Amino acid sequence: MLNGVRLTLEFATTISLAVFLTVPLGCHAQSSKIAADHEVTSSAAKAGQFDAARAYDHVKALVALGPHPSGSEAIKKAQEYIERELKSFGLQLSLDSFNGETPRGSVPMKNIIAELPGEKRDIVLITGHYDTKLQAGFLGANDGGSSTAAVLETARVLSKTKPEYTLWFVLFDGEEAVVDWSAMDGKDNTYGSRHLAAKLKGDGTLNRVRALVLFDMIGDKDLDIKREGESTPWLVDTIWKTAHELGYQKYFLNGEQYISDDHLPFRDAGIPVVDLIDFNYGPGHSYWHTNLDSLDKVSGESIKVVGDAVLGALPEIFKYLSNHSAKAAKPSSQ
Repeated sequence: MLNGVRLTLEFATTISLAVFLTVPLGCHAQSSKIAADHEVTSSAAKAGQFDAARAYDHVKALVALGPHPSGSEAIKKAQEYIERELKSFGLQLSLDSFNGETPRGSVPMKNIIAELPGEKRDIVLITGHYDTKLQAGFLGANDGGSSTAAVLETARVLSKTKPEYTLWFVLFDGEEAVVDWSAMDGKDNTYGSRHLAAKLKGDGTLNRVRALVLFDMIGDKDLDIKREGESTPWLVDTIWKTAHELGYQKYFLNGEQYISDDHLPFRDAGIPVVDLIDFNYGPGHSYWHTNLDSLDKVSGESIKVVGDAVLGALPEIFKYLSNHSAKAAKPSSQ
């Protein structure tokens, strides 16, 4: 997934936001060690809520495909799975195929986009990556699997609604480095998000994009997410306040970390962004980018916690955007 953390800073915040939910969301207390999904029985799918068991099943299906780095035969199966799921929700798909120019030559890649028309043509992006690291035996249950599951389940929950803003559910290819994150002057990464940001800028669609939410590595059973310092402050604050109102304060922490990830190409283009990532995976972060990133380390309940926070925050995000005609991106000087 990403290069790493540059700084950690603890700070306090005051929680005062009352949240209006567009969909009914679960709000029960959770243990600090979130239960595995095979132990969870839920009727959330029928109730129109984010369903932990369904999210876990998405991760399980992707892991069953084996390693699926960009350009591999296995990633074609992952693409077929994602496309089939999004179509089943009644969403209109757009396939953004391109060749990523990597240190090992040209690699075919594909971003998958599903659109849910809203009352307004302006767009909010709900995103994650689905490729896995190019490493023998690397399954990416958390790093690739959980983000895909979060986007798919969020899309399912919202698919029967008419949101204020048009929503694009985007699964990026090529987030992982082919050789090393720092190769090619730091460009051996985030191929899909960089391509899509450039494409949307070129055809004028970027003028309609008002915000981006990024899921990454949110399936850790021992979930703890810090604020990401490259993200737009008002967008981070909105999601954190919502999460705390939902009783998820033990998972949404008030420390800060700086991460290089798929949100940066859009931030650099002036779009408000937020990166939701738990970059503390396993003892001493020992599961990250190793073959220990397997299905047994992942919980659908963790994915649900983050999904609930995003779903609950969307009305406030829409409200903020409607009240601010200009895109409220974080200034580069901050």
